Amino acid sequence: MSNANEKRLAGESAIRYVEDGAIVGVGTGSTVAFFIDALADLRDRIQGAVSSSEQSTTQLKKLGIPVLDLNATGPLSLYVDGADECDPHKHLIKGGGAALTREKIVAAASDKFVCIIDSSKRVDLLGKFPLPIEVIPMARSLVGREIVKRGGNPVWRDGVVTDNGNWIIDVHGWQIVDPVALEKDLNQIPGIVTVGLFAQRAADVVLIGDREM
Repeated sequence: MSNANEKRLAGESAIRYVEDGAIVGVGTGSTVAFFIDALADLRDRIQGAVSSSEQSTTQLKKLGIPVLDLNATGPLSLYVDGADECDPHKHLIKGGGAALTREKIVAAASDKFVCIIDSSKRVDLLGKFPLPIEVIPMARSLVGREIVKRGGNPVWRDGVVTDNGNWIIDVHGWQIVDPVALEKDLNQIPGIVTVGLFAQRAADVVLIGDREM
């Protein structure tokens, strides 16, 4: 099965977790785009969606799905998003699309996190995909030096500005044996807004195509 077919199947299969009357947290990316298309068929049965990016907001509004403010909704029952890598423990690397901060916020606000991927994203050890880190612009060099101390190779994603007005550093060369510990460590570095490790709040369900991992 092609990656595109697996993405479409994963996006459509995640619909089964959507309950009537729900407010659905919606992530970002090519697999999520299939989920949003499928969600349009349920728009009269849900209250609306909380979006993690301007890209997803545009698609949701185009399909007539109300986009709600997380500050007004309170806790969410469901968050659906993709990932750049997923290990056997449902720990993830996210942020290839530079929406990691809002994605992490919505994931933290949700009771259930359903991650939708194709089989190419499934790995035994996180780190082959460079780890995205969102940083305050003035802290780019400071954060870079701290990453080098930890054995990583930081590369500034030049020309990319996040929806929050910040910059992205992609860290190459790490084999992430303990993602929970690394996430906690990096969160202590001043200037880091969000780390693209979703390990402290891992996925609850991972769909590869139409089957649970």
